[in-house]
Amino acid sequence: MSPTPTPGRPVRGSTSGEPIMALLDLLGRRWSLRVIWELRDGEPATFRALQERCGGISSSVLSQRTSELRDAGAVEATGGGYRLTDEGHALLEAYPPLAAWAERWARRG
Repeated sequence: MSPTPTPGRPVRGSTSGEPIMALLDLLGRRWSLRVIWELRDGEPATFRALQERCGGISSSVLSQRTSELRDAGAVEATGGGYRLTDEGHALLEAYPPLAAWAERWARRG
C-alpha cells in the first residue's frame, strides 16, 4: 500500500511536491471520489452502509480509501461511522466547476 499523498512529497506522476499534484493523486485513486460523493449528505455512514452506497467496492479497498481520506483531513470516523469534515465539504464545493467543464467537454464531441 502506498502512503497517503501529502503536499511537499513526491507522488504518483510527479516529483514536484506541489499540493495540487498530491490532491490529484489522492482523488485519482480508485473509489476516492465515490467515497467523498457518498458522504456528501453530512450524515455519518457506517462502514457497511458506505460499502453498500459505493456498490462494488471491496472492504479492503474501502478501508484503505477511508484511511487515506482521514489522513488527508477530508473524512473523519465518528461513533456513528464516517462523515466528511469541514475540509471534505469544502472539497465538494470544487465539484460543480469540474462538472460544468465536463459537460462542455461532452458537448464538443
